[in-house]
Amino acid sequence: MSTRCGWSQGSELMINYHDTEWGLPLHNDRKLFEFLVLDCFQAGLSWEIVLKKRESFRSAFDDFNPELISKYSRRKIQSLLKDPGIIRNRLKVESAVSNAAIFLKLQEEFGSFDTYIWRFTEGKTIVNSWKRLSEIPANTPVSDTMSRELKKKGFRFAGSTICYAFMQAAGMVNDHVVDCFRYRELIESGSQ
Repeated sequence: MSTRCGWSQGSELMINYHDTEWGLPLHNDRKLFEFLVLDCFQAGLSWEIVLKKRESFRSAFDDFNPELISKYSRRKIQSLLKDPGIIRNRLKVESAVSNAAIFLKLQEEFGSFDTYIWRFTEGKTIVNSWKRLSEIPANTPVSDTMSRELKKKGFRFAGSTICYAFMQAAGMVNDHVVDCFRYRELIESGSQ
């Protein structure tokens, strides 16, 4: 049996996410936007709750298409707030809409959101060497800088802890503990 990060042991859903997505460097703008939205909704909740609702989020939020989301009307927002398949928090739903518009502006300005966001790590994954989950920080100076810049651009729900969770999910940092099979696998795959 492979050794995994302890946080992933809760369910098959968490194990699959850990084994196939978490920490894998992402350079697809749509997937990056998906993680921005999901990390926003995760604030104050467990990631497993968000993962359980992920397919409902995909359906409710037009497969995380920022062009469509940025144009959501008050009526659409009201319908989302009645959707039991997602996390029904008005501030988070409204921030997904306003963040989509800013996301599109950054795509236009930088050629892609990928180009914009990865410059915070100089285009490379930061490979950490944590032995225990308790060593992994909730935020870092890099996530602090990212948070400040995103907030200056107008992003909501972009605190440093949310930014760091995003960096972990998007593979901007490798925060698998060193005895986790994915730690070495990601390094050896050349993706980091």
